[in-house]
Amino acid sequence: MTDVQQYAFDYQCPEQALANRVILVTGAGDGIGKAVALDLARKGATVILLGRTQEKLEAVYDQIKAEGGAEPAMAPVNLEVARPQDYEELANLFEKEFGCIDGILHNASILGEITPIEQYGYSTWETVMQVNVNAAFYLTRALLPLLMKSDDASVVFTSSSVGRKGRAFWGAYAVSKFATEGLMQVLADELENVSNVRVNSLNPGATRTAMRALAYPAEDAGTLKAPSDITAPYLYLLGPASTGITGQAINAQPR
Repeated sequence: MTDVQQYAFDYQCPEQALANRVILVTGAGDGIGKAVALDLARKGATVILLGRTQEKLEAVYDQIKAEGGAEPAMAPVNLEVARPQDYEELANLFEKEFGCIDGILHNASILGEITPIEQYGYSTWETVMQVNVNAAFYLTRALLPLLMKSDDASVVFTSSSVGRKGRAFWGAYAVSKFATEGLMQVLADELENVSNVRVNSLNPGATRTAMRALAYPAEDAGTLKAPSDITAPYLYLLGPASTGITGQAINAQPR
């Protein structure tokens, strides 16, 4: 295990360590995205909550405010249908509101089908790649100028064990996560030494989420960690403790 991996496991984020940082979280209405957004706010960050369902975003917004966190922002976006110009418009709004962006957590993903490639639905394949890969590219590209304005910016892509070693029947989801790792590596290599933006990937591992339940319907969810149990590596990568760490593929849980 690398020193970076061990530190991510063991990281204890100091109070207000993320103060004065503006961090965008996709899929922030539920699951891991919600848990990380709440913990980012608890450590002082201003969080931009991006997700498809307005009501879920409002619930997270209200909880952050009730806990005394910095005023969050909401960005209701359906990643399945949003186009590059929609992300450019978002970037313009964020620039006017915040001036710069200090972090992005690309958390939102969809599972698609668990089935052999020869039976995989064409439209499902396209939708999975749209949400898991294209949307992450569009959003990152649109926000790069704002990330470059930060003194210490971090982009975290969500990976998977099946995006690091292929597994039968995982179809578009696995392929999309391989693509995610490639996007992370290319972007990290491009930005290293020419910017203050670092780029890494994080595999959350087996976690008690709705997606996990879809993939493993017979699994006892009680044996899995809750999203709130695995936020430490996210806070590490999105905060100042990981300054200078880039191009790394990290796990949120021991294998």
